[in-house]
Amino acid sequence: MNWDERFAGADYYYGTEPCAFLRREAWRLARGAEVLSVAEGEGRNAVWLAAQGLCVHALDASAPALAKLQALATERGVAVATEQADLTRYIWPVEAYDAVLGLFIQFAPPTLRAALFRGMAQALKPDGILFLHGFSVRQLANSSGGPRVAEQLWTLDDLRAAFLGWKILHQGDYDADLGEGAGHAGRAALIDFVVRKPAETQGTAR
Repeated sequence: MNWDERFAGADYYYGTEPCAFLRREAWRLARGAEVLSVAEGEGRNAVWLAAQGLCVHALDASAPALAKLQALATERGVAVATEQADLTRYIWPVEAYDAVLGLFIQFAPPTLRAALFRGMAQALKPDGILFLHGFSVRQLANSSGGPRVAEQLWTLDDLRAAFLGWKILHQGDYDADLGEGAGHAGRAALIDFVVRKPAETQGTAR
């Protein structure tokens, strides 16, 4: 996937409004919390979080996506820190954020996904919250978005195994209708997974 080409147009490929999952779950974050959004894209989720009073740092590999993010932030009158980053080589900070978001980050095959999960876990402070949301393996039966490769899709069993020892705050595998720009449109099979990092080091991403 060439993400620069996908995000080069004037339209926002996934729309400009946050995903419904984030609207439902953001109540868990205190105003002023430091949040890292991984593979944020054109900014719809990061900009909305900033408007709720959160301090957001958005990572993405695509310069056109980050430019559109900043344009959207300016339009909405908020500030979002952005960083162009190759996530295959990214040096993750240590215990820097109150929350980390991975929303529709299913470009990663299993080996890279495991590395991303380890990095996201490292970036969270103890007691910090990880928000994961994306497509279930059942999404292969739909045409509303997401990769057409089963190994890049998620199951709750896989996510629970990846974060053994973490406290599960919310989980779900369900169907819903998406209306998120041209990229996510129609009936979809979705996964929610919200977990709290242990205060001690025994719970680590695998």
